[in-house]
Amino acid sequence: DVYKRQVQIGSADDEEKPRFAQLKKEYSLETVTLEQALDLFKLPRTLGELDGKTVTVGTGRFGPYVRYDNTFVSIPKTMDPMTLSLEDAETMLREKREAEARKVIKTFAEEPDLQILNGRYGPYIAYQKKNYKIPANVEPADLNLEACFKVIELQKTKGETRKVRSATKKKK
Repeated sequence: DVYKRQVQIGSADDEEKPRFAQLKKEYSLETVTLEQALDLFKLPRTLGELDGKTVTVGTGRFGPYVRYDNTFVSIPKTMDPMTLSLEDAETMLREKREAEARKVIKTFAEEPDLQILNGRYGPYIAYQKKNYKIPANVEPADLNLEACFKVIELQKTKGETRKVRSATKKKK
């Protein structure tokens, strides 16, 4: 869709630059009311400042969010972005920071591409943009660099044997 459906406040002739807002899918250009169009300009809104940086509420492709210093946190569907307070936003930002801190189990200075991480399906090794499952009988925090590479090698050979087996089954 080359032409974005949007509404505008102001014109190029005004001193102040015109503002634009995306038209919601449920609205039609022919039937949108002034009240509905003005509602589209309520976001983004500023909640206040936190450590000298602005906290805003906006809406994007994936729904409403809180933005702080290039950190974005999705606002749950149970919360209204129009009534969200600065304190609510602080709580959401703190919880995201804590969750990200729990994500990293171990890193290695000598191999910055390799990390041991906590994922949705358990701990894993991330290396050169690929993920490798850690066996259940291994304690992730106890792994050293050499052991990580053994796990990676084990996973790679497992993957190769699966590919070979599935290729031979198809030929039969």
